[in-house]
Amino acid sequence: MGTPAARSRYSLVAMLLHWAIAIGVIANWRIAEAAENLPQAERGAVMSWHFAIGMAILLATLARIIWRLVHRPPPLSSRLAVWERVLARVTHSIFYILLLALPLLGWIGMSGYKAPIDMFGFVWPVLPVGFGEKTGHEILEFHATLGSLMILLVGLHLLGVIKHMVVDRDGNLWRMLPFGTPKA
Repeated sequence: MGTPAARSRYSLVAMLLHWAIAIGVIANWRIAEAAENLPQAERGAVMSWHFAIGMAILLATLARIIWRLVHRPPPLSSRLAVWERVLARVTHSIFYILLLALPLLGWIGMSGYKAPIDMFGFVWPVLPVGFGEKTGHEILEFHATLGSLMILLVGLHLLGVIKHMVVDRDGNLWRMLPFGTPKA
């Protein structure tokens, strides 16, 4: 069974996937922002990193979902208010939806341009979408809007972490790190 702190902590695999996805999301946001005002040739080279990381995030998210289905996550702290439990579940559900939808929409949108995605040497083929660049562009605009929503959600998540660490002092952050003492 382990100690109460161990039972309230996520598994090492869940932690690694969480932090890899988090770093990937933030890096991908910064890459897209940096590429926005570059000349077209440079923009394409920078955005190829965005595409590759996006597809890696998709794979890591699928792995995280499978891991979560097979390895039950620790229960939420009994110290949380009902509204905090609801907000945590809703936020995490939206995270998973966006972590799947963003790379898939990027892939679909790029397929409108007949452009495969190179993910560090593995090529994701063009999907047989039946539309062209105009619709591909519209899908990528929607992708960008959802990307902005993702960054807002990351901000909300970080505010929650700060609240739990500074105001509540409940050690909630330590549930997703291999050190520190989470409280049940």
